[in-house]
Amino acid sequence: MPTIEIAGRTVPVLAVNLIWIAAAVAVALIAHAAGMALLRRLAGRTPGPVDDIFVAHGHRPARWIAVAVALAWVRRFLRLDAELDVLWTQLAGLIVPLLMGWLAIALLRAGGRAVEHSADISVADNLAARRRRTRSAILVRIGVFVIGFVTVCLMLLSIPSIRTIGVTLMASAGIVGLAVGAAAQPALKNLIAGIQMAFTEPIRIDDVVIIEGEWGRIEEIRLTYVIVAIWDERRLVVPVSKFLESAFQNWTRNTSQLLGSVFLWLDPAADIDRLRQKAETVVKGNPRWDGRAFALQVTDAKPDAIEVRILATARDAGTTFDLRADIREAMLAYIRDEMPEALPRTRAVVMPGV
Repeated sequence: MPTIEIAGRTVPVLAVNLIWIAAAVAVALIAHAAGMALLRRLAGRTPGPVDDIFVAHGHRPARWIAVAVALAWVRRFLRLDAELDVLWTQLAGLIVPLLMGWLAIALLRAGGRAVEHSADISVADNLAARRRRTRSAILVRIGVFVIGFVTVCLMLLSIPSIRTIGVTLMASAGIVGLAVGAAAQPALKNLIAGIQMAFTEPIRIDDVVIIEGEWGRIEEIRLTYVIVAIWDERRLVVPVSKFLESAFQNWTRNTSQLLGSVFLWLDPAADIDRLRQKAETVVKGNPRWDGRAFALQVTDAKPDAIEVRILATARDAGTTFDLRADIREAMLAYIRDEMPEALPRTRAVVMPGV
């Protein structure tokens, strides 16, 4: 085992190297802990939690980056043979891009969390907040994909034996390559659709939609698929391209306020004015009605029945659904108890002597 003489004593080179490495790592960890404590203290003095989010997300990658910097600095004091020197260089070429990519992804996700915190979708008028959350979520996932791809390419470039693979991957990352791949690969097709969705915004987080015959809310938007929370707690997984290539209903595209309708089939001889007065009392007495609009109209007529439509507005889709149910139940109960003559009846003419 190689040795070195220090202060008149013979010490193995391996022990000296380990001491240098341990000292450098210890100094890096102490410096990282002190720096993070200072950042937390400064972030705690600000009114908002945004800087706290960035500090929390950057804590772990920053610690390992500090260790990597310390090891790079202490390299000049180590006595390594040729093989260990080559191994050290190769490991550094792999680890440094990995750590930098990790830090970039952590900070990018911290930015997404900060946007989520500032964009409150629990308020009644949450259109702007849903727009910000949706765009942020899609762009963060695109950014994570791009950073991860570049990180892998840089790691491959550091290995001479497979450097050509890294160069090939970097060269194939052009827009033309993606466009050609999209024609044959559904995953790339949905990826490009996800990028397009971030800017065109046909849907947003918490939008109420009807797609594939199902009513639900947009719960999550991924790069290649969208999760729709169905009203009965099922989850519908829809490819992103479906929202760009096929028609669907978006009930909250411009505002969360909706106009709900209730249809009743009644006898043609029903007293419409009396029904209108009752419907107005029911709607205006319901706390779910937002006061914007109300109407009762006969919208269709057939020989044995007429179609009566009641319109009422509410602040969002869920409230509108409940308001419609309340109106329907109240009107049916009123017709059953107070106006049974309004129920559809089949009439027949009996001719004398027949």
